[in-house]
Amino acid sequence: MKEAALRVVAEWLDRKAFPAMIKRDARKIKLDEAAEIIAIVGPRRAGKTFFMYQMMQEVMTNDTYSRTDFLFVDFEDYRLAQFLHDRPGETVDALLIAFRQLTGKSPTFLFLDEIHRLPIWTSVVRTLHNQGTYKIVISGSNSELLEQEIASELRGRYRNILILPFSFREVLRFRNISTEAVVEYTAGKGTILGAFDEYLKFGGFPEVVKQDDPEEKQRLLQSYFMTIFYKDILERYNIRTKFLLESMMSYCVNTYSDLFSISAFEKHLKAHSLPGSKRTISNYLKYLKDAFFLIVNDKFSFSPGKRIMNPKKIYLLDTGFSCLAAAFSENRGKTLENAVGIELLRRNEEQFYYKGSRECDFIIKLGTQPVRAIQVCWELTAKNRNREFRGLAEAMNDLEIEKGLILTYDEEGQQEIGKYVIDLIPVGKWLLEGQKPMAS
Repeated sequence: MKEAALRVVAEWLDRKAFPAMIKRDARKIKLDEAAEIIAIVGPRRAGKTFFMYQMMQEVMTNDTYSRTDFLFVDFEDYRLAQFLHDRPGETVDALLIAFRQLTGKSPTFLFLDEIHRLPIWTSVVRTLHNQGTYKIVISGSNSELLEQEIASELRGRYRNILILPFSFREVLRFRNISTEAVVEYTAGKGTILGAFDEYLKFGGFPEVVKQDDPEEKQRLLQSYFMTIFYKDILERYNIRTKFLLESMMSYCVNTYSDLFSISAFEKHLKAHSLPGSKRTISNYLKYLKDAFFLIVNDKFSFSPGKRIMNPKKIYLLDTGFSCLAAAFSENRGKTLENAVGIELLRRNEEQFYYKGSRECDFIIKLGTQPVRAIQVCWELTAKNRNREFRGLAEAMNDLEIEKGLILTYDEEGQQEIGKYVIDLIPVGKWLLEGQKPMAS
């Protein structure tokens, strides 16, 4: 273990520079002043490690700290894998000893990447934090690291930052496309719409965005899909019914932005002579959410018990996964709605769906009260106009919501619905208007 720890730490210290990075718009924290454990949480390949590098660079800008004040450890490093399960605490101790041996001092900052790979990681991190010696930043690809899910032993000393695949604003930043033209009738608006079309189709995973070849983009997305399948769910939860997980993931890729009924899926399995209990299906749905593959919304109700009993509405964590569907033609309206669901998660909104005699895509709750209703459609036509407006109006009336919004691909204006004045906003513009870079 000692030799492996020395190699891992030496390689980190020997790196001359950080890789080129796109600045992320996530919440900024003054790390050198932070007293809490900082957790960078989000799906695999979304840019968590690069965000950790960004945090280090920002601390180093004042010349008070250098690389020898930072210890960065990737717990998916194969050289550490053989020790993690048998001796997790000793592994961390060996890394700290190796750092002191190589630098002559203890690190000020600990960056522990993919920490959930370390058994009893909460106890290890709590012990390190209790020492009062280190500023600690951890990362993980499982929603168990989110504040509302974290073990009680870390509550009150813990703060998380959610890192999702690139937002639309970050995609434009990567492509050096100005956002000033978004409301103008210029060639710039066409460029933004073209970028938005690609964002809807292939999503925001950084490596996917960097690729120009559509086939390479799809290959990367397929590899991410399989990594979530095998590494984040199958291996993590020791799942034996591989076919059931595969069937559920495939089903979700083909039916995103739609209701998922556990009872209906059980009947679907039985119709094909496949086993799978409601309990198992429910567990797998939670695993898919925890692994940041799905966003799972409840039907809105003031009663938590009633929320649990109703079908869920599911969205893919990245719209790019939709290009893995078996359908021969893309459902543009569903993809647009999915992009809105992702953005609401990014903004940390508590989101639900509404279903009475009509439907509304999103209900936003603040505290104990619903405060906003959002309907999403590709375009308003003579065929769907009444359905979309009436679904929104029914939700607003039933839940006593004053603010309503209809998001479309490229329509803008206002519409009166009874006593309500509803704004119509293009989704691309809404994504940019509501997502300003966050200050410290």
